[in-house]
Amino acid sequence: MMTSKLTGFKIPAEWEPQKSIWIAWPYNKNDWPDLFSFIPHVVAKIVKIISENQKVDLLIDKNKHQVLNILKNYKAKLSNINFHKIKTDRIWLRDSGPIFVINKRIKKKLILDFKFNAWSKYYNFNRDNQINKKISKIIKVKRIEPKISFGKNIRSIVMEGGAFDTNGNGSLLLTEECLLSKVQERNNGFKKKDYENIFSKYLGINNFIWLKKGISGDDTHGHIDDIARFVDKNTIMTAVEKNKKDANFKNLKLNFTILSRSRNNNREKFQIIKIPMPSPVFIKKKRVPASYLNFLITNKKVLLPIFNVKEDKKVIKIFRNFFKNKKIIPIDCSKLIWGFGAIHCMTQQEPKF
Repeated sequence: MMTSKLTGFKIPAEWEPQKSIWIAWPYNKNDWPDLFSFIPHVVAKIVKIISENQKVDLLIDKNKHQVLNILKNYKAKLSNINFHKIKTDRIWLRDSGPIFVINKRIKKKLILDFKFNAWSKYYNFNRDNQINKKISKIIKVKRIEPKISFGKNIRSIVMEGGAFDTNGNGSLLLTEECLLSKVQERNNGFKKKDYENIFSKYLGINNFIWLKKGISGDDTHGHIDDIARFVDKNTIMTAVEKNKKDANFKNLKLNFTILSRSRNNNREKFQIIKIPMPSPVFIKKKRVPASYLNFLITNKKVLLPIFNVKEDKKVIKIFRNFFKNKKIIPIDCSKLIWGFGAIHCMTQQEPKF
C-alpha cells in the first residue's frame, strides 16, 4: 500500500471508456423496511441492462445459486458477469467501493481507498470499509490510502464517491453541506483548503465548484450526485425546483446561481442544463431523496432513475436530446429509493485504457 503523492494520475470522467461496473447484491433487509422483496429484482434488472454490453463485477455474500436464478429470469448475460464473494453491509458501492485513478501515459491504474464510516450516521460499516482491500487483491490493482498532514498529525480521510463529481478535465463538483457541516461530520476540523489539497493531490483536480446544500430526504447530508452532474467536460446537468413552497426550492436555486457563475479550467462558462425535480416522493410518510441526477453513464447506455411521477416523461426527453450516442434506459426506482439511494449510488465504474 502506498501513501505518497501521485504524479500524472487523475480521476477519469464517468463517460470515459469503462472496463466494468461494480455492483453489490442486496442482503440488508433493514435498508428497505417492508419493501426488500422488490429490491433484488430491481438490482437484477440493472445488472441485466449493463451486462448486455459490458462487464459487471458483482459482489455476493452467499447462495450464488439463488442470485443466478434471479439473473437468469431477467436474462442477464452471465458470460459478462464476474462473481466475487465479498460480504457487504449495504449495496452503495459509489460510496464504499473503489475510486479508480489512471495514468494514461504509463497505462497504470490505482485504487484510492478512502476510509468509509457510513456517512457518519450508521454503526454497521466494518464490512464495507474492507471492500477496497479485497477488490484490490482480486483484480491485482495497487491500493492507496489517501492521507493528509493536519497540524502535527498525518490523518486518513473519510470520503465517499457520491460526494464529488468530475469532468475528467480538472474540475470537480462538491457541496459544503456534505464536507464542511458539523452534522454527520466526516473529517473533524477540515476546511475547504484541506479538501482541495486532497483532491488536487490524489485526483488531479485544480478547479473546484462548491455548491451549498443537497436535497431534502438525503441521509448522506448533501451528496452531489443528487443535485448536479457533469455530462461532458463543459456541460453540467443540475436539479431545479419550480415550486417555491417546496423544501428544495431555495437551495437548488442558489446552487444554480453558483453554477451559472462558475468557470472551467480555461475560464469559460459551463453550459448548464436544468433538470426538474420529480414531484415529492413519500414512502411511509417520509420524504425520500428522489432525483433524476442519480443516473449512471455506461459505455453505450445511460441508466436513468424514474419515479412514476409526471416529470418522468419530460426528463427522459431531455436526456435523449443530450445523449445522442447513448441509449437512455429509464428504470423504476420508486422502491429502490426507500433505501435512500438510486442507480448512481449503487454502482461504481472501473475505467479501462
